[in-house]
Amino acid sequence: MSRWPPHRVPASKTRIIFKHLLPNATAPIIVTVTYQIALAILFEAGLSFLGVGIPPTTPTWGNMMSEGRALWLVKPHLVMIPAVFLSVTILAINLIGDGLRDTFDPRMKKRA
Repeated sequence: MSRWPPHRVPASKTRIIFKHLLPNATAPIIVTVTYQIALAILFEAGLSFLGVGIPPTTPTWGNMMSEGRALWLVKPHLVMIPAVFLSVTILAINLIGDGLRDTFDPRMKKRA
């Protein structure tokens, strides 16, 4: 006599974790970590620009922009060049995070 639904052995906790939880949690974790790294760089630059971050003797993008602020009308490149590099770095970190998300997201593999 057959029983419906057929008797199945429940999956182990280890199998559930490695088969379902980790693949689906990896992509959001990677994106969150890369965004937090970019945000930390931006906060450090902002605090250094305001003078409450890393000491002015240490060269950071925020300190460079802060020092160039006094000569903004004469030499605007003293502020613009560090700002451009800061923007490009943050954009690159965010794009790397999105690319890693696309690589590790199991739902994206099904679409391809």
